[in-house]
Amino acid sequence: MANTYLLEVGVEEMPAHVVTPSIKQLHQRVANYLKEERISFDQIKEFATPRRLALLISGLSDEQPDIDESVKGPAKKIAQDADGNWTKAAIGFTRGQGATVDDIEFKEVKGVEYVFVEKHIAGKPVAKVLQGLPSVITAMTFPTLMKWGYNNLQFIRPIRWLVSLLNDQVVPFKILDVTAGRTTRGHRFLGHNLDLKQASDYEAALKDDFVIADQAQRKQLIVDQIHQIAAAHKWDVDRDDNLLEEVNNLVEWPTAFAGDFDPKYLELPEVVLITSMRDNQRFFCVRGDDGKLLPHFISVRNGNEKHLANVIKGNERVLVPRLEDAKFFYQEDQKITISQYVERLKRVSFHDKIGSMAEKLARVTVLAQLIGKQVGLSDQELTDLKRASQIYKFDLTTQMVGEFAELQGYMGDIYARLQGEDDAVATAIQEQYMPVSAEGALPHTTVGTVLSIADKLDSIMSFFAVNMIPSGSNDPYALRRQAYGIVRIIASRGWQVPLMDMSQQYSDALKQAGVANQLDFAKHARDVREFFLDRLRQLFHGEKLRHDIVDAVTATRQNDIDAVIEAAKALDERKDKPDFKGAIEALTRVCRLAKKGKLAPDDWHIDPQHFEADSEQQLLTATKELQAKFAQQSLAQHLDGLLALEPVITKYFDDNMIMAKDEAVRHNRLAQLSIIAHMTEEFGNLDKLIVK
Repeated sequence: MANTYLLEVGVEEMPAHVVTPSIKQLHQRVANYLKEERISFDQIKEFATPRRLALLISGLSDEQPDIDESVKGPAKKIAQDADGNWTKAAIGFTRGQGATVDDIEFKEVKGVEYVFVEKHIAGKPVAKVLQGLPSVITAMTFPTLMKWGYNNLQFIRPIRWLVSLLNDQVVPFKILDVTAGRTTRGHRFLGHNLDLKQASDYEAALKDDFVIADQAQRKQLIVDQIHQIAAAHKWDVDRDDNLLEEVNNLVEWPTAFAGDFDPKYLELPEVVLITSMRDNQRFFCVRGDDGKLLPHFISVRNGNEKHLANVIKGNERVLVPRLEDAKFFYQEDQKITISQYVERLKRVSFHDKIGSMAEKLARVTVLAQLIGKQVGLSDQELTDLKRASQIYKFDLTTQMVGEFAELQGYMGDIYARLQGEDDAVATAIQEQYMPVSAEGALPHTTVGTVLSIADKLDSIMSFFAVNMIPSGSNDPYALRRQAYGIVRIIASRGWQVPLMDMSQQYSDALKQAGVANQLDFAKHARDVREFFLDRLRQLFHGEKLRHDIVDAVTATRQNDIDAVIEAAKALDERKDKPDFKGAIEALTRVCRLAKKGKLAPDDWHIDPQHFEADSEQQLLTATKELQAKFAQQSLAQHLDGLLALEPVITKYFDDNMIMAKDEAVRHNRLAQLSIIAHMTEEFGNLDKLIVK
């Protein structure tokens, strides 16, 4: 018989941002539990609102399948003494398996006899298995936790009710003092307590009591209502998926409505208006046919249409103080010059172990120029970059950013333009933060791109220099995201610059520029390099690159992020070619022998007078030709040249014994291989490649 089971965890209102990940987590944990317990099922449907996390599991099997297994115990010589009596080891083993020594059989495994017991484990009924779900629920993790009453259990919010219904029967269990039953709760203000006759009634019963439990249905209803209002007024609504997700996780019975505000506030910059309405009030902004913001908004209440006029007035009323504050800050901020704001940065701490924000600006100004010159910025771009890096954090001391921290960068751009800064400088100030998320948009302008890299790289190197290195899940300053942002930027630009180890260059440049610096960047240079390699692995795995290629290229000696990316692409594009296997095997053999030889680069001289076979000269000629082309070739072309050496290398190995008795001959051959190995190591450790 196929069964249907309902699990609902009712809680006090959860923060909107944890609702979706929490139901996903519960789904995964329950699915894993059922699989571990050998209970099959067809489908798990998710339901989530601010007050509940629920799963409706269909197609559940009636019971676990029986298990017949042969359990291996100690070896016979341990299980029996010299007289053939059972030892404590044998007796203890059988007791642990619920058997006796009379049940023991001997079986041979790889020439050794062992004790075995045949076990039959009867499957438990599904209702019995489901009683183990409390441990699954209480094992859930959340970004913030609460304790309530005198209990030690920590959960996202206090648990107020539980539903555990298999078809029409309650599967009893308890979490703290809450006993699972068949009673759920409708809307907090519009609904009631509901006794469910059977599990499959869940969604329909809640809908009748003003709860749309299905997240997707609830979200679509919100979208439809917003579109209806917009169409009626001939408005265009800014589609904000993050806001839509947040609003969806704040309501159980959504009702959208429109409100108005005084047109005088349209004089504020758009980003200020939008932020104030979106982040503080969770309003959707609307535009006219010309694309400009209108003095109206759309919002969503958690309830029906009763007394909606009062709700609209209340929302309009609470918006006014927010907009008044924004207007005041905007006007006051313009009374102070950028240089005055920059001066204030001397009193703003970047981190107490690192220094002030003004000191960071001084360092980044030097680093940005260093990077800008290496990637080929023009004189005008370097001038714009210098000005941008000298002031790019000034808006942190403005009143607007003090109130709306999410506007940092945006207000810097706006205020910079108002005070006559060049467009390139103003845009760079905004783009410094990009990308703002792992897969966020990258900076568009060249100046903004270099400033973004320099700011992030300085932060990473500075925190590492004071031993504040991310470990495990601990990364309070988002250094992983910043490093991944740099990797993505370099991947998109194809810039060749040794960002993975600029410690010495950076320190020298600061000293030359006369910028005070107490940070020892070289102290953790290797850690910084490995940190970037981890982010490259993240990039490659996201691109579904084969794991052995990832392992190979991230074992490189290269400090150039783009070179590692180019090497990975070159190997990936050639991995399926028919001659790839033989060429890689030849090159990895070269590398292993060269490593065994341990010749320093100063000893890589080759004397043709000691050649004993034509293949030695052939390999030397081919290697020199490849070396001569290397500076003008891409890494992909260089790889093609190395792969093309395969027949010459194979003939070389056929004709010559590398570890010859004659020291001069042996040195010659090891030097030959060391040169080729050195060129091969541009691509990492090819020995990690799996070739078939």
